[in-house]
Amino acid sequence: MKKGFWFIILSAFLFSTMEIVLKMVSNQFNPIQISFLRFFIGSIMLLPLALKNLRGKKLRLNRNDYSFFILTGFICVVVSMTFYQLAIFYCKASIVAVLFSCNPIFVVTFAFFLIGEKLYKHTIITMGLSIIGMICILNPFNMTISLQGIIFIVISTVTFALYSVISNKKSEKFGGVVLTCFSFLMGSLEMLVLILITKLSFISKILSDNGLNEFANIPILHGITISNIPMLAYISIFVTGLGYTFYILAMEETSASTASIVFFIKPALAPILALIILKEAIAANTMIGIAFIVIGSIINFRENNKLARNTIS
Repeated sequence: MKKGFWFIILSAFLFSTMEIVLKMVSNQFNPIQISFLRFFIGSIMLLPLALKNLRGKKLRLNRNDYSFFILTGFICVVVSMTFYQLAIFYCKASIVAVLFSCNPIFVVTFAFFLIGEKLYKHTIITMGLSIIGMICILNPFNMTISLQGIIFIVISTVTFALYSVISNKKSEKFGGVVLTCFSFLMGSLEMLVLILITKLSFISKILSDNGLNEFANIPILHGITISNIPMLAYISIFVTGLGYTFYILAMEETSASTASIVFFIKPALAPILALIILKEAIAANTMIGIAFIVIGSIINFRENNKLARNTIS
């Protein structure tokens, strides 16, 4: 349990710095380029652990398994994380971090409608508090946040929730490490194919002529310099690779419900780190919104732990 506690702390810290570092490099890399690099490197970091788990379960991936990972990789890496990176470009890192942490709202909704998962009273209360928190942060009566950025983070959050629910169908068979590793690997390879397509002159011209310069002639290694290699290494190796590894190890050492406290710590910690590192001011409405989200998360965490204990007994 002590090891599990440290895995939770390390994972929460790394995940809370994710938007901050991505914001710091957002003007140095193409948004799709940075997503490709960090998920490809991150998946390579996870690969030894994933292969070890497959051997332990005496499993070999077949054509259907690869098709499944191609789907989950596309939803998570190509769609969700592309819009996530675009959201960071248009919004404050702290806002993106807090709103993305609300993805369990959509996970619960998709799980209820797609796989018939039971909806508990405390889950509805948590969803309600999270929605109130989101409204407080967005402050629709005096919105100063980029509408384009909000649309991007909503698309990213919804599609990430969809990825989570679809992945859950195979979680018992493969486990979290294998699911995460191969989804990231397939998604980054799909992204590489799309990057190569954008380098075709006629495709690049069509995209540029329609104002989609971010998607035209996307670089792969261009822009990497000695000065930004440390940040690229941090976001790829530490946040994407080790962050997810620590989170998965935390689940193995404790439980899924206990490890999920990582995503309850992040909405509170990320804005504080953004204030210290990026000097992003925390508005009063944002603090109120964060409070609602954290309270909802604590309620959800406590009630889920009670349910888990009752199930065991």
